[in-house]
Amino acid sequence: MEITILVVDDEPSMREFLGILLKREGYRVDQAENAVTALDLLAATNYDLVISDVKMPGLDGIALLGKIKELSPDTAVLLVTAFTTAEQAVEAMKLGAYDYIAKPFKVEEIKVLVRNALEKRDLKKENLRLKQEIQERYSFSGMIGKSKKMLDIYSLIEKVAASTANVLILGESGTGKELAAKALHYNSPRREKPFVAVNCGAIPETLIESELFGHKKGAYTGAIMDRAGLFEQAEGGTLFLDEIGEIPLALQAKMLRVLQEREFRRVGDVQTRHTDVRIVAASNRDLEEQVREGSFREDLYYRLNVVPLRMPSLRERSEDIPLLVENFYRKFTQGGSSAEMITPGAMKVLLSYPFPGNVRELENLVERCVVLGNRVITEECLPPQVVNYQQTIAPCAEFALPTEGMNLEAYLDDIEKRFLLQALEKSGRIKKKAAELLGMTFRSFRYRLAKFGLDEE
Repeated sequence: MEITILVVDDEPSMREFLGILLKREGYRVDQAENAVTALDLLAATNYDLVISDVKMPGLDGIALLGKIKELSPDTAVLLVTAFTTAEQAVEAMKLGAYDYIAKPFKVEEIKVLVRNALEKRDLKKENLRLKQEIQERYSFSGMIGKSKKMLDIYSLIEKVAASTANVLILGESGTGKELAAKALHYNSPRREKPFVAVNCGAIPETLIESELFGHKKGAYTGAIMDRAGLFEQAEGGTLFLDEIGEIPLALQAKMLRVLQEREFRRVGDVQTRHTDVRIVAASNRDLEEQVREGSFREDLYYRLNVVPLRMPSLRERSEDIPLLVENFYRKFTQGGSSAEMITPGAMKVLLSYPFPGNVRELENLVERCVVLGNRVITEECLPPQVVNYQQTIAPCAEFALPTEGMNLEAYLDDIEKRFLLQALEKSGRIKKKAAELLGMTFRSFRYRLAKFGLDEE
């Protein structure tokens, strides 16, 4: 593609000289005798490079540089002047000039500067293009991944985003359920309206009704004024109810009415209010199991579960780990780059680790390494429990007692925890099936999950 350069100088001889020189180098060249004419040309043509004199009548070269960066940020700018000062040079570079050259200059010098300026511009554009390509190919509204499971998630979100159907997002903690909810909202016709998120498990039971529906002044002690709830705050948009399984049974009936009738009342109010809100709910618990136990209403479950969306654990899409590491590395180094962001040994460790905390845990690991001052992620900057994971799950066939002795209880606990996690993964997080896989009662399985703190994952 032809490269276009604009030469701006109030001296006709300098414009003519640079025009001839640059045309011989194969560039298309336009000329302007002042900054005003240059801005008119820039408005009509996308120039790759502007070479401008600094001292000109009216708008000078420094002021023109600022206008160029507002009008066409990708255009490279090279300033030329016979009256150079250190202050001007510093100001020009701060404003985004590629370089600042003093007259008189050598022909070869200007040729090299022009080539370098264009190469830097091309490199910047290519980096931006590659970054956008990666984001388009392997991300969707903040979610990162190129595995089949993630591509299926993207496809499902695209299909249902435009509808008003309720969506229930299931998955372990740290798998990105809120990101999926945001993707549904920002790819829907409701994108210009509010996206309101609430963690139902983080609100005291006595306050959750008021939080969701609002309250009337005097409805209870402390209600000193009328207050709109989250349904009203999300009007026209999307309300994301995270940890929906934590809502008490008494409130579930009211929630069901809102979903069925699209109306509610503030606490202590007699006025019925109508609502136009799309509900996206999420849980890391087995809601079907809660329905069987009687702690979650079956009719509410089916009303929420119009479109089920299951977020895969990181163990199920380990091929996405390199891409996620790169994304988090750039995030925590403010877009920094390195030819080697992570050593092969460290990547091998991450690929073999089960990540019970999923993507959130991986993000924390990368942040830890960057905070510790590591420009390259190595095994040394990873936590010991991650690096030593393979050693702690040595095959059970290895019965030799170490000469230095061992903590048998801790060893057996680690093996037990490992099989509990595997059973959950193979059963699709359905605890009753997981218990059957391990040949134990459901009650015993629940007890062991609680023992290792796995019942909340």
